[in-house]
Amino acid sequence: MKSALKLETREARAMVAGATAKALEIGVRQSVCIVDEGGVPILLERMDGARITGPQIAWNKAFTAAGHKRSTHLFNTPPNGPALPGNEAFGIQWSFEGRFAVFVGGFPIVLNGEVVGGIGLSGGNGEQDIACGVAGLQALAELLGPEGHVVQVAADLKL
Repeated sequence: MKSALKLETREARAMVAGATAKALEIGVRQSVCIVDEGGVPILLERMDGARITGPQIAWNKAFTAAGHKRSTHLFNTPPNGPALPGNEAFGIQWSFEGRFAVFVGGFPIVLNGEVVGGIGLSGGNGEQDIACGVAGLQALAELLGPEGHVVQVAADLKL
């Protein structure tokens, strides 16, 4: 039997706070979703003035990142992105009733070498979504570091 760490509301709140603080700093209105390892939302926040489509898109990105254990933009990164035409996962974005996101803004949450969830962002351009996602991961690292946990903080995550 394997023991597993589980994200809770405390960690999700810290990540959303980190991501939205970065969004305010760079002047973008984001929707941020934190999901558990099964892709189920723990916390979803749409900043004032953010697009109404953002929450669903953020959830889809977080779901994909958690479930497939990689940053969503890596699916379409040339030359070997698996979702690119001619590669083995071309068309995967139509999986899970269209919930599978293969563009920038979703990141797995890697804690002590294990994927424990995902963070998804929608509202900025790719660079802004990455900055806010990495800020959310950094906030988690700062919260859990003193407790002896290691959170991977990077844009390009793949397990």
